[in-house]
This record gives sequence, structure tokens and C-alpha cells, in this order.
Amino acid sequence: MSFEDKLQMLIKRHDELRDAMARPDAGGEFAKLSKEFSDLTPVVDSVKALMAANAERKSTQELIADPACDNDMKRMAEEEIRALDKQIPELTRQVQLALLPKDAADEKNAIIEVRAGTGGEEASLFAAQLFRMYQRYAEQQRWKFEVLSVSDTGLGGYKEASASINGRGVFAKLKFESGVHRVQRVPVTEAGGRIHTSAATVAVLPEAEEVDIVINDKDLRIDVFRASGPGGQSVNTTDSAVRIVHIPTGVTVQQQDEKSQHKNKEKAMKILRARLYEAERARVDAERSASRKGQVGSGDRSERIRTYNFPQGRVTDHRINITLYKIEDVMSGSSLHELIDALVTHDQADRLAELG
Repeated sequence: MSFEDKLQMLIKRHDELRDAMARPDAGGEFAKLSKEFSDLTPVVDSVKALMAANAERKSTQELIADPACDNDMKRMAEEEIRALDKQIPELTRQVQLALLPKDAADEKNAIIEVRAGTGGEEASLFAAQLFRMYQRYAEQQRWKFEVLSVSDTGLGGYKEASASINGRGVFAKLKFESGVHRVQRVPVTEAGGRIHTSAATVAVLPEAEEVDIVINDKDLRIDVFRASGPGGQSVNTTDSAVRIVHIPTGVTVQQQDEKSQHKNKEKAMKILRARLYEAERARVDAERSASRKGQVGSGDRSERIRTYNFPQGRVTDHRINITLYKIEDVMSGSSLHELIDALVTHDQADRLAELG
């Protein structure tokens, strides 16, 4: 099927949806039809703009070729052709991007998990910094950032922390953050002033609804116990902490931040559902793209994706070889979008190349 045929099919489908929505018997189907129609509308608008530009170029070309066209008219027409020749490739790219297969999870909310890796307390301090970086970035995007759990070291660092992030297109923007983040700097506690390297891992999971993944009660082992804080001191006198084990996969989630056992179980189930959903997505993606190489991010947490070098004031993303000399702005969340946008653009370019 040619590119033009695909465009005509989109317009035809858009018209069919509009007519179906107008039928009195649309009933229960109306919501489904309306969503598909609204999703398709911006795509069809781009298609029509491209078709109009191509039609205008053709008619202008015919005008230039007309022997009756005087020189002044010809010069104006040639200027118009030059303007259209700049406009048409961009319109074509917009349509091609709109036609790319959508990741079903892109519009979902996300759960982000940050864990200290190698490097002892310095790794924990870096994990806490990363977690706050994502929190600030979420606030700047006007997303809702809800802390689910934090396991701190008592010295300002985080052994691990997780949060739920709600908003428009959250997973689409954050999914490339999964992987190993490495930091190079002189620790505050280092008297000799030597640069240390440590790391933290980040996992970004699409938040799964109950309809996305079914979890049978018989597949769960739920333990309750008394919550404790850093160093083992008791923070609760009741058995409010919850540990849930998904027996078929061995995935374990522990939650103790809330004083209520019910709330801890609710948060633990949210994380468990997201982890199982992501594991299934990863399995399907691996089957679909076994031959694909060089993707922006596989989500493999063993993959070192970015280095934060504080002495040099730089952040380097190794997947797309981009370096920003504004580490403080990145860590404050205000320049993180530059890395995220570059990753999204790179991924789109790769997928367009595959289509071609």
C-alpha cells in the first residue's frame, strides 16, 4: 500500500467515525467511537494540510508552465513554490510521525523507582538527588507526584524510593529514564578530595489498571509485620507494614510508609501491578523486535545510560552522545527536558527510518 493510499484510508475512516457517531443507535458505542475520532482528528488535519500544500504546488507549477503567464506572475509563483518546498517536507514528517505505531503505554501514568547502586552512602545520596530531580521535573510539567515509599539511610540518602506520577503523556516522556545513572564527584566525606564513581538505577513503569493485568488472589502471599525505620528503630506499634509476593513470578513488593495496613496494601498492589505489566510488555517487545539494534533504551537496568560529572559540570547521555554543561540545571529539573526531548526525537527518527 502506498503512502498516499494510507492517507486516503485515514480520511475515509475519520469520515466513517463521524457518521457513526451521528447515528441515533450509536448508544454504548459512542464513547469508543468518540475516542477514536478525537485521536484521529489531529492526524487527519495534518494529512489534509499536506494534501492541500501538494495540490497548491501542482497548480502553481502548472501556472508557471502556462505560456500566457507574464513574468511578474511567474516570479510570484516561483516564490510560492520555494515557500511550499520548505513547508511540504515538514508537513510530511508530521504525518509520518502521526502514522508511527503507538506504544499503548505512552499515555499512561507512571511509577518511578530509584535505587542506590554501587558506591555506598555516596550512591544513596545520589539516588536521593535523582528522586528529587524527577519530583521537580514533574512539578514543572504540572504532573502530580505522589511518593509511594522511601527507604532512607538516616544520613540524607535513599536506599530506594518510589513514586506515582500522574499527568498527560507521563510514560511517553519518562520511559527512556530507565537504566543505570552514574555519578562522578568528590564526596563530602572524602578528606583527600578524590573523585569517586557511584551509581543508582532508575526504573520507569507504566501504571497498570486492573483491566490491564489480572492478578489472582491465589497467586499472592501477603505478610504483615511491624514497620521499622532507619537503624531498626520502631516507627509503628501495629502490624501495618505489608509484603506481597507474586508466587508465579517471585516479584516481591514491600510497603510500610503508611500507618494503615489497608493503605500500605493498596500502594503495594499498585507497584506490583505495574511491575507485572512492564514485565509482560518487555516480553512482547523482545519478541517483536528481536532483530532491532541500537534502540534508544531497552529499559535494561544493567545498561549505563547517563553520567553526571560534577567536577566538569556536565551530564552525558551515552545512548545519543549528547552532553550538557549545565549539571545544576539538570539536577534542578529545569533542563532535564532537553535530554528527554532529544531522546524522544532520536527514537522517532529511528522508527521513521525503519518505516522507510
